[in-house]
Amino acid sequence: MGIIDNINKLFDHRIRLGIMSILMVNESADFNRLKELLEITDGNLASHLKTLEKEAYISVEKQFIGRKPNTQYSATKKGKEAFKKHIDALEKLLNT
Repeated sequence: MGIIDNINKLFDHRIRLGIMSILMVNESADFNRLKELLEITDGNLASHLKTLEKEAYISVEKQFIGRKPNTQYSATKKGKEAFKKHIDALEKLLNT
């Protein structure tokens, strides 16, 4: 098995890499917080979140706070494991 076998194409995009990085160090983050930290548009963030959700790398919880809708995102066990493998593979690649 080669060093790059664990590099996950899904994390190639800087926004998905950013989303997962945020969710690895925070229990969860809402849409606005992710948008603010990554400095991207609603549509751009939504499409990348949808991609991660489709792979079951993140979970989505929709709720209302007062009268405002709020969507919380968190990394799933599957997502955390995939991301850790990806980061480990990158580190190994950098250290060769």
